[in-house]
Amino acid sequence: MKCDRCGGEYGEKLVTYTIMFEGKFHIIEGVPAKECSKCGDRLYAPPIVEKIQTAIWSHKKPSRVVETPVIEFASI
Repeated sequence: MKCDRCGGEYGEKLVTYTIMFEGKFHIIEGVPAKECSKCGDRLYAPPIVEKIQTAIWSHKKPSRVVETPVIEFASI
């Protein structure tokens, strides 16, 4: 499958998906996706997106918690 953005090829890959929800940054590891080998654009199948949404919305207990520094762009 060709990428609409750059013409690169998509390949199956396990990726890390990140999302901000209710003021918290969530990281989901090992997510199946198609990723462009050239520009990195990602495509997710609808059932994968639904599974991620269900986990986030239901406040699934995390496997682990990491501390994330935050820097406001205006302060640099």
